[in-house]
Amino acid sequence: MSRIINSIIMKASRLSDTQLKKLHKLYVSEKFNITQAAKDIGVARNTLKRHIRLWCAADNTNKNRFCERNEFLKFLKNKIEPGNADVMFGRIMAGLVDKMEKLPSVKQLWIYHCEVTPNAYSYSQFAYHYADWLKSPAKITHYKINMMSLSVTDTQILNTWRRSNDRRKWEKAVVVLDTAQGHPIIQIAGKIERSPECVRHWINIFKKKGLVGLEPQKRQTDDSVIQQIKIKKENLIRLLHEAPQLHGFNRTSWRLKDLSTAYYKHYGASVSMAMISMYIRQEGYVFRKARKVLTSPDPEFREKLAHIQTILQNLTAEEKFFSIDEYGPFSIKMKGGRALVKHGEFKTYPQHQQSKGCLICTAALELSTNQMTHFYSRKKDTAEMIKMIEVLCGRYNDQDKLYLSWDAAIWHASKKLNAYLDEINAMNYRAEHHTPVVELAPLPASAQFLNVIESVFSGLAKSVIHHSDYASVGHCQAAIDRYFYERNQHFALHPKKAGKKIWGKERTVAEFRDSNNCKDPAWR
Repeated sequence: MSRIINSIIMKASRLSDTQLKKLHKLYVSEKFNITQAAKDIGVARNTLKRHIRLWCAADNTNKNRFCERNEFLKFLKNKIEPGNADVMFGRIMAGLVDKMEKLPSVKQLWIYHCEVTPNAYSYSQFAYHYADWLKSPAKITHYKINMMSLSVTDTQILNTWRRSNDRRKWEKAVVVLDTAQGHPIIQIAGKIERSPECVRHWINIFKKKGLVGLEPQKRQTDDSVIQQIKIKKENLIRLLHEAPQLHGFNRTSWRLKDLSTAYYKHYGASVSMAMISMYIRQEGYVFRKARKVLTSPDPEFREKLAHIQTILQNLTAEEKFFSIDEYGPFSIKMKGGRALVKHGEFKTYPQHQQSKGCLICTAALELSTNQMTHFYSRKKDTAEMIKMIEVLCGRYNDQDKLYLSWDAAIWHASKKLNAYLDEINAMNYRAEHHTPVVELAPLPASAQFLNVIESVFSGLAKSVIHHSDYASVGHCQAAIDRYFYERNQHFALHPKKAGKKIWGKERTVAEFRDSNNCKDPAWR
């Protein structure tokens, strides 16, 4: 019998301790299957069968391996733990427990174990036994815990966090409270389903900064990043204002792919199509609207734009720059618009109405002082532009030069207007009438979005035109006069260049910028 048992042990030793231990765990389970066990252990089925047959040969009275299950388990346990390996490792850990505070990681403990032990475990063996040692209830008490004392206030706050619906607060509260009660890190990590490194990190933060360090921090964006995003958005709007043909694309409208390519080619930085789409939406634009109002077909768009920007950058105190346009014509009748009403009520106005008159407001916005000059016209033609020039020359006769900027309407570039400008800019005329030099700075064709006064007109429409029902043309004129008077008074008392304040919910900042979109056709 002893010969057979020795043979069993000798041949059973072909399996490693780890494999025998896995076999032990599998065999303990009620649903033991040799095929599945062989796959899990990583050996052939015949190898497992041979081990069982050798054991069965020790008892000729019973050949059924399942009838003597307890005896077979005892045999496996004796083979797995010769000399009680767990007890031996527990003694090793008893000598290392004092080093756990200074050497918290497994690898650091193993390095120290190799230094003090002649026949040390390999790292994989040490890590394997260390994990089992921590999970064993009998040995967990040997783990040295850094006890923490909590104040009453901290305990109350942590208990509130623990009852909170915020999982992150619950996790941090569990970590601090359980650590203060002496629970090991490995148990706390398993409880909150976090790594031990994360638990140690939160404990260290609490020791250094207290609860303030564990509170959720608001994400702060660097100012330089915000400025870069702002610049990217402005550059994209500049590209939208230009025709795709100017950048080598044989298209009449922009695509996201083309914008990305043109941006990299023109500004030397990459912007993905997803970011371009997001930036455009944040600025309030969609491609259907962009195709209508954001693109100028003028082949001299850049030259005209650069000329205007040069004038504004070098504008002196004795020079004034005017943005000029006409508002209208529009009929005097009941208008629709947004109004504050009770829930369930609706404001209505008749579709067919008798007009009470028609009105055209010709106006000029001076950009450096933010002052409006306006009058009412019967029609849009060269004579009204000449009248505007006369009004401005009379009001600003103490200036050296006046710059007039308007869109590319036909009456803004007529021969009669050019002849009149040559006449008033002559030396004799200026000496006799004491008038400044008048110079034109026309906008590119179809570039109403660059006309700063359009932003003021949008604010005017929302304030005194939309949702109105004036009795006559005179009443409407009085409302417009008051609007411009109050606006001029405000900027006279608070001097600012156009664009530093949006008056009357104007569409955009009232300043000349190539990234502006001052006009929305739906408002007019």
